[in-house]
Amino acid sequence: MPVSKAIQTRPVNPELLRRLEAAGADPLLARLFAARPISGEHELEDRLSSLIPFAELTNCTAAARRLADAVENGERILIAADYDADGATACTVGIKGLQALGARTDFIVPNRFTDGYGLTPALAEQAAGRGAQLLLTVDNGIASVAGVARAKELGLDVIVTDHHLPGDELPDCLIVNPNQPGCTFPSKNLAGVGVMFYVLMALRAELRERGRFAPQGSLKEPNLGELLDLVALGTVADVVPLDHNNRIMVSQGLKRIRSGLMSHGVRALFEVARRDPAKAQPFDMGFALAPRINAAGRLDDMSVGIACLLAGSLEEAQEIAGELNSLNQVRQEIEQGMLENALAACPDTLPPEQTTLAVYREDFHQGVVGIVASRLKERFYRPAIVFAPADNGELRGSGRSIPGMHLRDILDAVSKRHPGLIIKFGGHAMAAGLSIAEADFARFQAAFEEAAAAVVEAETLAQTFITDGSLKAADITLEHARTLSLQVWGQGFPPPSFSDEFEVLRQQSMGSEGRHLKAWLQKEGRSFEAMFWRCSERLPPKIRTVYRPTVNEWRGNTELQLYVDYWEEAA
Repeated sequence: MPVSKAIQTRPVNPELLRRLEAAGADPLLARLFAARPISGEHELEDRLSSLIPFAELTNCTAAARRLADAVENGERILIAADYDADGATACTVGIKGLQALGARTDFIVPNRFTDGYGLTPALAEQAAGRGAQLLLTVDNGIASVAGVARAKELGLDVIVTDHHLPGDELPDCLIVNPNQPGCTFPSKNLAGVGVMFYVLMALRAELRERGRFAPQGSLKEPNLGELLDLVALGTVADVVPLDHNNRIMVSQGLKRIRSGLMSHGVRALFEVARRDPAKAQPFDMGFALAPRINAAGRLDDMSVGIACLLAGSLEEAQEIAGELNSLNQVRQEIEQGMLENALAACPDTLPPEQTTLAVYREDFHQGVVGIVASRLKERFYRPAIVFAPADNGELRGSGRSIPGMHLRDILDAVSKRHPGLIIKFGGHAMAAGLSIAEADFARFQAAFEEAAAAVVEAETLAQTFITDGSLKAADITLEHARTLSLQVWGQGFPPPSFSDEFEVLRQQSMGSEGRHLKAWLQKEGRSFEAMFWRCSERLPPKIRTVYRPTVNEWRGNTELQLYVDYWEEAA
């Protein structure tokens, strides 16, 4: 039987619940929203007009003015992208949006293995060699002090659009980043693609004011809403908190996809992932589309992923999506081998006093360390960093963390307590990357553990299932499952789960090796089909579960099915 873990119920704000119900929200949705971080009934709206105005994002209007000058003067704009799905979608949104607004633009993306992360001096030199006059970073640049300086030495203007947390020193250029010092933009959670979308909205407004659009101007004013499928994909893929502003963009992007209004690249990715875009959900973006885009940056060159998203025809997109699918299959094989090796080097359970995990082998692959770190984090429920060798005597690591342990802040503490130990680092609360000298791995392990132990609280390391409490049997319906599937759930706005006791009527093993279990459960005289993934144990007569109502489609039939995330024997 599984080891017992804590199950807690999210508290519901009764006053907010009353207001949401008065505003006409579905009673179940009102209850769920009133237990999540929303400020009022206005957050039921997902209209684009409800987005925070671009003028509130520091330097967004100034960046738009500089880009408008570049458009009018015919300057060559080069986008410097990051090599993950957020960077790829931000680059694609930038290219498509700028070209629709009359700009001359192309892109450059660093190779993970030869160029490293961000706008480096070498990448700036490549940009100058390609005749760029204005360099625009997307989803990177806030830490590129040396790269920006080199670009300016070479005569390039630079605009940084980013969302990562800044270091102690900022690059000397125009910066659009909600997390830069002094920026009062209410949403600090924009993904890189979201920042780029905001810059485009500001640029369109600037060009409109300058009279560049028909009938008096030479340009047709573009509908930037046509880019929202890409904005939604990048936002979900980067696992940024889905505050109201982000939920609006994701919701609008999903609506376009479900209506068939998507780019050729996104359509081809749905096809190769065997997902139905008419039923698109954030889960599809995060676990089906994004891994295939990321596979390009992890194993090959993210230019392939960007080319898929930029494809001018469905046939071209399908061909490239097939390449991405093959790369993703190779990535999965590499990941599985690395994970097995990493687990072999770890005990079955970590000592209770151990708060972190750092793993390195000389045969690990740089492109997959982040995924393996995520798997280790899930397995041990501890912040985990996995390192692979670079070609210069350094190790490159990628880490994932758990709620309550801010990974970038922990790395910052290591950097300050042990100057020179970390060569460079950056990231967020839940994910970060860094480089260290290969000879310093053991010293880093100790320093990482020391810094984390200094800030961790005991309850942080105890895995707890936070649920939305009990559901009456009469409310566990296919209709409610459909309603829940159409909402935007994700990081910071977690998908609903419930906790109830059921009687087990019958059960049967599933899968080629009996690794899964299907059971028929009963509550209040009603029976429900339930799936227990990666469960080979026999259920007792009565269980307490954490579960999610889902819509199961099989051979043309649609039915309710419960997905059980956790179970324990009920008293």
